[in-house]
Amino acid sequence: MVGDTVGDLIIRLKNAGAIGKETVTVPYSKLRLAVAEKLAEAGYVAAVERRGKKVPQLEITLRYEDGMHRISGVKRVSKPGRRRYTKVADIHPVKFGRGHLILSTPAGILTNEEAKAQRVGGEQLFTIW
Repeated sequence: MVGDTVGDLIIRLKNAGAIGKETVTVPYSKLRLAVAEKLAEAGYVAAVERRGKKVPQLEITLRYEDGMHRISGVKRVSKPGRRRYTKVADIHPVKFGRGHLILSTPAGILTNEEAKAQRVGGEQLFTIW
């Protein structure tokens, strides 16, 4: 059992991309599904599928551009032992606009641009670039 499901997901994606895998399979949870769909929407992964009835899994297809993995780095911000929350006024661009901050908000899982547009703050899950 993994205590930090989001941290486990993003590290699995980063490591799989580093060795050139096409797909990653992770245990299913609603939070992992929402985060993976947001990463697909932002262009970091190609597709997300739910598989299995008894033991549900998420199969995530990675995205590559010119042979390079689309995810070049991730940093977990809010951890189980140290939660980090932010107001909408404190949300800033990541890597000069080339990355994203993924937040858990009352409006669901959002990127930093979406959170600013909807004027909501929330828990800073991780940054990705």
